[in-house]
Amino acid sequence: MYKFSNTSQKRLSECAPELQEIMNEAIKIVDFMVLCGHRGEQEQNKAFSEGKSKLKYPQSKHNSKPSRAIDIAPYPLDWNNLSRFYHLAGIVRGIAHQKGIKIRFGGDWDMDGEITDNKFNDLPHVELV
Repeated sequence: MYKFSNTSQKRLSECAPELQEIMNEAIKIVDFMVLCGHRGEQEQNKAFSEGKSKLKYPQSKHNSKPSRAIDIAPYPLDWNNLSRFYHLAGIVRGIAHQKGIKIRFGGDWDMDGEITDNKFNDLPHVELV
C-alpha cells in the first residue's frame, strides 16, 4: 500500500476535511504526492503571474483556511505523462462520487466529462464545489 510522505501529509493537513477524506482513500489505490494545499498571498500571486493560476489572491479556493483546493500529482512526477494525471483524477473523482462529495478537476472545469473542450488545463488541481 502507498502512503504519503511527511511533506505531502503536511500539505494535506492544510485542506478541508472532505479533501483529506478523498485523498486518504486515493493513496490506498495509487501513488501520488500533494503539491499544494493552502496558498498565502505571495504564493498565489506568484502562481498567477507564472500562468499557473487564473486567479489572484484571495480569489482562489487555495487561499481559504482550510484550503478548499488541492494540487496533486502522480508519483514519481513526470509532467509529460499526462495520462497518469487523468488516471489519478479518475480515481479521485470516483472516490468523491462514492462519498457524495462534489469536486471539480482542473482538466474538466465545466464538469461535463469532456476534457477536449477545456481552455485552461490545470491537471494537478482538485477543488470542492
